[in-house]
Amino acid sequence: MCGIVGYVGPRDAVPVLLEGLHRLEYRGYDSAGIAVAGEELQVVKTAGRVGDLRRAVPEGTGGPVGIAHTRWATHGEPSDRNAHPHVDSDRRVAIVHNGVFENSDRLRNRLRAEGVELASDTDSEVLAHLVARSSADTLEDAVREALSRVEGTYGVIVMDVARPGELVAARRGSPVVLGVGEQEMLIASDVTALVRFTQQVIYLDDDEIATVTADGYRTSTMDARSTTRTPTAIDVPTAEYELGEHPDFMYKEMREQPDAVDRCLRGRLDHRFSSARLDGVGLTPQDYQRIRRVKLLGCGSAYYAGQVGAQLVEELARIPADAEPASEFRYRNPVVDPDTLYVAISQSGETLDTLAAVQELKRKGGHVIGVVNAVGSTIARECGHGIFLHAGPEVSVAATKSFTTMAVALAMLALDLGRVRDLSITEGRRLVTGLGELPHTIAQILATENDIAEVARRYAGAEHMFFVGRVRGWPVAREGAQKLKEISYVHAEAYQASELKHGPLALINPDMPTVVLVPDDELLPKNVATIEEIKARGGPVIAVTDADLPPGLATDVIRVPRAHDALSPITLSVPLQLFAYHLARSLGRDVDRPRNLAKSVTVE
Repeated sequence: MCGIVGYVGPRDAVPVLLEGLHRLEYRGYDSAGIAVAGEELQVVKTAGRVGDLRRAVPEGTGGPVGIAHTRWATHGEPSDRNAHPHVDSDRRVAIVHNGVFENSDRLRNRLRAEGVELASDTDSEVLAHLVARSSADTLEDAVREALSRVEGTYGVIVMDVARPGELVAARRGSPVVLGVGEQEMLIASDVTALVRFTQQVIYLDDDEIATVTADGYRTSTMDARSTTRTPTAIDVPTAEYELGEHPDFMYKEMREQPDAVDRCLRGRLDHRFSSARLDGVGLTPQDYQRIRRVKLLGCGSAYYAGQVGAQLVEELARIPADAEPASEFRYRNPVVDPDTLYVAISQSGETLDTLAAVQELKRKGGHVIGVVNAVGSTIARECGHGIFLHAGPEVSVAATKSFTTMAVALAMLALDLGRVRDLSITEGRRLVTGLGELPHTIAQILATENDIAEVARRYAGAEHMFFVGRVRGWPVAREGAQKLKEISYVHAEAYQASELKHGPLALINPDMPTVVLVPDDELLPKNVATIEEIKARGGPVIAVTDADLPPGLATDVIRVPRAHDALSPITLSVPLQLFAYHLARSLGRDVDRPRNLAKSVTVE
């Protein structure tokens, strides 16, 4: 989850590294640091954010080679001494690390027994000492030898002032990307850090190591077999990574949703056959006919999008489907069925738990496709087939346009499956029309932002909130509760509306607002009854609905335009983003960098 950056080339490394860290700060912001090799190793690090590091770098710090890090703490509290880069006792070797060394305690004890004084509480520091104590002839071999002794995951960059002009990077479970420039090379944990300097990148595979100099790079496996890597072009304009005139990235990304959904749909709606055209999935109609179950895997918002997708698959294709947290999947020794289609969902394409589930499925012969936003990401490469979201970069920790486009992509998959099986051409046509209207519908919802913000501010004093919904509204309630708690720190719980009377109703009181998702579908009377139950116990109700509710039924009503019934989870989720955003802003929260969280979860 941490951000790592490296540079070697003719220019001063410090401004390049600081710019890279600034763009990677969504990956961690507990502490930050930089190490530059000039005549000697210069290291500056501090608890706090990249802006604090920028102010802490002394004038005159510089050199042509350097590494940098912005941290999401795993081992050791955020502090100056636990910040990266970490160095060996002689201040010759410096390392930055994203991931977790699971055997670090054993390695730390062994190093202490050998007389090494450890300066931090981190798992990462051991690598600097292991590299420095290696007798290998090259830095690459020293890194290879050191990494053979660690267990766990890593994306690392190593620098040695005794071997000037080169950096060594390696990955296992945590992403590493090389940036190929003009007589310069960059390394990062995400292309976000590279786009200002180059459009040519190389994604390392697991258990691959790279040595880079200003003149180029070479790659090999951990057992020293040479590999061939050809750069690919980044196809996202640099401006899409910029904040522009927006107050923060979450706001920018919410406002981008009509365009993101339009890109996700573009070229994929088949009006002739009232279906979807998903060439990237790589399945024929005959393959679709053989599918007996669909299992969707994701974490956080991707899991909730998977729940939306599972309902759509069952409703439209009449195939049994369910969603499961990817983080739990492989640990329960799952039964992998050759007639099941597995769908791995991840914005970054690097979510470690989801990647591990994909790898477990492949080992057991499962057929898995990816639904990811990042082209070239590890999950995309591992799956080989799937649906790219084309949502554009998402920097804010809270998922907004990625959640929406995930749901849209899964709706298209369900439509495609349904049309091969039992869904009529008439109903398919209605769905194709409804999907095509989504960008305009979402724009209409965003146009009511001021009304939603006013409702949100009225509830900014609440310490607890419920989010409830039935069937189509249930995963939306879960996503809405997550949005609120992660960016406002207001405790929020989601329940199926039918479950309120089985316990949670005991908590309803005038200080416990409830957000009720009320789609205008066959369950409308049931949802109205739920609101009446809450009101009878004095609880304030915020109804989010595309239905015409009886006047005075709810304390506050957030209206959304009517959509196709099957697509209502998508339209009902957008106002919940705005609700959480404006409530959090009224409390003074940093919505892009919520405490204790980071964007891309690349550790377990």
